[in-house]
Amino acid sequence: MHLALIFPSPRMSTRAKATLAASLAFSSFIIWAVHHQQSREREDMFQGVIRDDARRLEKMRQREEEFRESSRRREMYEQVQNVVSSDQSNKI
Repeated sequence: MHLALIFPSPRMSTRAKATLAASLAFSSFIIWAVHHQQSREREDMFQGVIRDDARRLEKMRQREEEFRESSRRREMYEQVQNVVSSDQSNKI
């Protein structure tokens, strides 16, 4: 980096020094704001992944519960009804 940007020449006018200082402050603020926004977006995306995993696990739990309930009903119906397999029904 050129030293003239860090240490302005004594020949620079006060208005030029103020403009330089303001542009440096504005640029620094913009860099900080973009960094802060990216950090927030990264955290939001991570939270979205966590929510998606929780939804997926809940859906799997519900499907397992539905499967167990379906199996229980099937066993109950098979006890009550006479069930013939497809091989035996062709012979009848």
